[in-house]
Amino acid sequence: MSAATERIDAMSTTVTDDAVGKDVIDADDEQIGVVTAVEYGTAHVDPDPGLSEKLKTKLGWEDREAAEYPIQEDAIGSVTDDEIRLRYSR
Repeated sequence: MSAATERIDAMSTTVTDDAVGKDVIDADDEQIGVVTAVEYGTAHVDPDPGLSEKLKTKLGWEDREAAEYPIQEDAIGSVTDDEIRLRYSR
C-alpha cells in the first residue's frame, strides 16, 4: 500500500451536514462541483458544467438529467474540513 493510499484510508469518508458548501475534488485535484445538500449521509453535488461523461459514468450519473447528483460512499476517498476528495478522476 502506498503512502498516499494509507493517508486516504486514515481519513474519514463520513459525510455530515457540515459538508454543504464544500468543494468536491477528483483524484486529479480538479474541482468537479460543490456539495449542495446531505441526506442520510449522502452528499448531493451541483456538478461543474465541464464534468466529463467518463467521470459521470463512474459515479453512476450518466442517465440523469438533474441539478444535483448523489455521491455514493464507495466513490469518496476522504472528507476534510475543506473538501470531499473522490477516488476517481475525470
